[in-house]
Amino acid sequence: MDCMLFRRQVRAPQPRAPESIELALGEEGDVVRVAVRRHPSARRLTLRVRAATRDVTLTAPLSVPFATAESFVQRHRAWVEARLVRLPDNVPFADAALVPLRGEPHRIAHRPGARGTCWLERDEAGDGLICVAGDAPHVARRVRDFLKRQARADLEEAVRRHAAALAVEVGPITLRDTSSRWGSCAADGALSFSWRLILAPPFVLDYLAAHEVAHRLEMNHGPRYWRNVERIFPGRRAAEAWLRTHGAGLHRYGAI
Repeated sequence: MDCMLFRRQVRAPQPRAPESIELALGEEGDVVRVAVRRHPSARRLTLRVRAATRDVTLTAPLSVPFATAESFVQRHRAWVEARLVRLPDNVPFADAALVPLRGEPHRIAHRPGARGTCWLERDEAGDGLICVAGDAPHVARRVRDFLKRQARADLEEAVRRHAAALAVEVGPITLRDTSSRWGSCAADGALSFSWRLILAPPFVLDYLAAHEVAHRLEMNHGPRYWRNVERIFPGRRAAEAWLRTHGAGLHRYGAI
């Protein structure tokens, strides 16, 4: 008997279009755009103001109607405004700006007539200076490049030391400017770090180097992993506490 088979075609679900909610704040009605992020495991509406990126996001379950999400955000206008107001101002890399280097405040000193690019000095009071030569439009880029070179040198030294202590091999080091994590270790041993660690006290950078190198033995955060970390960096809890308290503030320096 002849027969014909019909196969039902199932279309893949189409991704949602990006959603956002406009929130007017203050007497002047300055508008803040709240990004709505749908997450399959979300069970409730969660509003968040991120200090590192100075943005506002709402995490919502897939089934929550947009009108419900919008009403939730509008009801919490005062909460959002209060947290945005408390965020410290951004500090551009410009002449006379005060920025930390290895946890120590340094004043940017533009030296337009000097030779070279960027270097360190001390003023008459012994305070640190980051001196920058060249025209004013190049100051921010030269300071950023200088800080990245300093970060790479410190991280390469710390990674070598911790890798030797654990008898492991590591891959190349990449510097990034991420707001969600300070470092990462790939399965092939390639390491990635935020260059902003050079702004923190040295023990914080040293801890992050130990943290990522230890993943060469354990690609997880289980008990054996933490024992390895504490073997090469016993003061990890102090470094973690510093990052929880001050880490987000590092992103305000040189913000573009």
